[in-house]
Amino acid sequence: MYYNDDTVIYFDGNFMKAKEAGMDLYGQSLHYGYSVFEGIKSYSTEHGTKIFKAKEHYERLKRSAELMHIPFDYSVDQLTELTYELLELNGFTDAYIRPLVTCSPNMSLSKGQKSYLSLLAWEWNNGYLADKMKIMTSPFQRPNPKAFKVEAKVGGHYVNSILACQDAKDKGYDEALVLDENGNVAESSGANVFYEKDGTLYTPAKGSILPGITRQTVFEICNELNIPVKETFFKPEEMRGADAAFFCGTAAEIVALDSLDDVAFSKKWEDTASEKVQQAYLKLVRVLSL
Repeated sequence: MYYNDDTVIYFDGNFMKAKEAGMDLYGQSLHYGYSVFEGIKSYSTEHGTKIFKAKEHYERLKRSAELMHIPFDYSVDQLTELTYELLELNGFTDAYIRPLVTCSPNMSLSKGQKSYLSLLAWEWNNGYLADKMKIMTSPFQRPNPKAFKVEAKVGGHYVNSILACQDAKDKGYDEALVLDENGNVAESSGANVFYEKDGTLYTPAKGSILPGITRQTVFEICNELNIPVKETFFKPEEMRGADAAFFCGTAAEIVALDSLDDVAFSKKWEDTASEKVQQAYLKLVRVLSL
């Protein structure tokens, strides 16, 4: 699904075939989830292949490494240049890109001594989530921000996401809505969330969420379209039965939700401000006007 015999990756300073890459079984990242990563997408545009918000993603990757005390000295420009080269070597246009920073062998619970950069990509042109998703409030909480650097995109954090997402699927839903330690809505297992009421969009305030780059793009689109948007804390019961709701993220893009805990959102998606945001985003990533 992700690679074949001809797929090229970048690892530790070299381009190589994916099937030839190896992992150190004594690596700190494998044993403790001590790694940072990004999810980035490229699109076919009228100006050629374009990586959407490469600068913002690679700035966050560097910040994540800094927060986790992982040594990492690539510049944003270097990372961007290497990624375009990777896409060209594989002949990709619409692709998902996964930069991953892992650490050298270390069985102690101490900061990384050396890091390795991997750049992986595969063709992906339709997101990983389907529109009109049925979601449920998860019994799994978002990690406590006093226990983790929740603003960093860290490999180990996503064990929580796997538990929440799989639990929802096992119960017949498409995805999970995860709450923070105070019972406020935080995000899905891997995307930010907005709901709409009377023409205004609401999204969880910072604190327990990963403040996504697509989330910030939604703010920018709302500003352009004069759609009011508020960051605030709210409970799932405030979201249930609202006019509309959506998840957003690099892979997901803008995904309409059908219901929360079997309570349907009340408006037709096509009649909402949220749908306008979705269409504007799809145009934006192709470098067209809003």
